[in-house]
Amino acid sequence: MATITRITLSESTDGRPIEVDRNATAGQLIHTGPTDAAIHDEIWLWACNHNTAAETLVLEWGGVTPTDDLIKTVIQPNETVLVAPGWMIKGNAGAALLVGAFSTTADKVSIIGHVNRIDAS
Repeated sequence: MATITRITLSESTDGRPIEVDRNATAGQLIHTGPTDAAIHDEIWLWACNHNTAAETLVLEWGGVTPTDDLIKTVIQPNETVLVAPGWMIKGNAGAALLVGAFSTTADKVSIIGHVNRIDAS
């Protein structure tokens, strides 16, 4: 029977927001996925734009290939939006998948969220 455990993002300090301090790939590391193939991470992320102008946030979901791994969201000034509504990454024996982020302007967007770690072993 599978077990589900809610955990903080691997790069968050005590559940606090992570400042996106990059404006190009490779982005700010947000979460490191599992290495066990029986484990899946269901990731929930919200992004807050602290700038006075719109920011384009780019999530790097498991890689940095533009047509496969990059997910873009435009976030209006002083707005917080859901940018990853429970998307999954799966354990990959020996090499964990990474979730990173960069935005139009460094240090203007922060990300907060949690992970539901699902262990099917």
